[in-house]
Amino acid sequence: MLNQLLNLLADGQFHSGEELGERLGVSRAAVWKQLKKLDELDIPYSSVKGKGYRLHDEIELLQPEQIRMQLSQRLDILEVLLDVDSTNSYLFQKASDHMGKRYAVMAEKQAAGRGRRGRQWVSPFGKNIYLSLLVSFSGGIAALEGLSLVTAIAVERALVKLGIDGIGLKWPNDVYADGKKLAGILLEVTGEYNSHCQVVIGVGLNLSLSDKDAEDIGQPWAALKTIRPELSRNQVAAVLLDELLQAVDEFQKQGFAPYQQYWSERDIFHHQEVVILGGGEEKRGVVKGVNRKGELMLHSDKGMEVVMAGEISVRPVS
Repeated sequence: MLNQLLNLLADGQFHSGEELGERLGVSRAAVWKQLKKLDELDIPYSSVKGKGYRLHDEIELLQPEQIRMQLSQRLDILEVLLDVDSTNSYLFQKASDHMGKRYAVMAEKQAAGRGRRGRQWVSPFGKNIYLSLLVSFSGGIAALEGLSLVTAIAVERALVKLGIDGIGLKWPNDVYADGKKLAGILLEVTGEYNSHCQVVIGVGLNLSLSDKDAEDIGQPWAALKTIRPELSRNQVAAVLLDELLQAVDEFQKQGFAPYQQYWSERDIFHHQEVVILGGGEEKRGVVKGVNRKGELMLHSDKGMEVVMAGEISVRPVS
């Protein structure tokens, strides 16, 4: 019933308790109980005597049937959740029961969304895209080199399809717009090094963030709605998922090598001097692209060095 109530309130207009009860086929007391659940989800709403109830912001809820209709690639399961700790964690727990299947989960809100390096991913209700995709690989963990970069390329391609210009990529798997972070990626793997394994590919994409929502974001950020306010959240979700499924298909057949030049051309730090922090050490050098495995090529005072992805941070030299 909460989904139905949210769909009625999604227009951001006032609706009386009596009207809501009639349209839901329940009592006003039952409506009130459902409204209390909005508090639990941190969805701001107002109650005004004589007017009724309204959400503070108009929202567009994700509609799985609408998203599915726009997909051209194979997907076995699509699930949309109102609230979850993390879409990645949710799918990771289900992985062993869905070997070989392509299983996508989206959520309206994450209570404990995660980014790389243990960071929180800010995930307010009904505003952004929180997507995780479970995929199986027969070549084992050893065959996944470059997958995080291919995922970032899939996000970039989706944004280009949606008419967004000026998108750049930051190694190993971030997506930027005009020098500000627009999307982040987190891959989690379970299985054997040289045999069957499963990967949960998580993508967080900012659509609409208020300054209050973004209080805990510790870096410059961008949101799609500031670039193209007319974009439909369901359209963005569908195009993103479709491009991700296609990229996974291509990667399973060809690996990362065909994307090597494509990545370098869109790398926001290509030919720039950077500092790489991680593992208790610091490297400094000029980015010279990536190799066929998706590893960063860094020209330092020691010569050409290869930097593997991990718990590291790449920053420009100020």
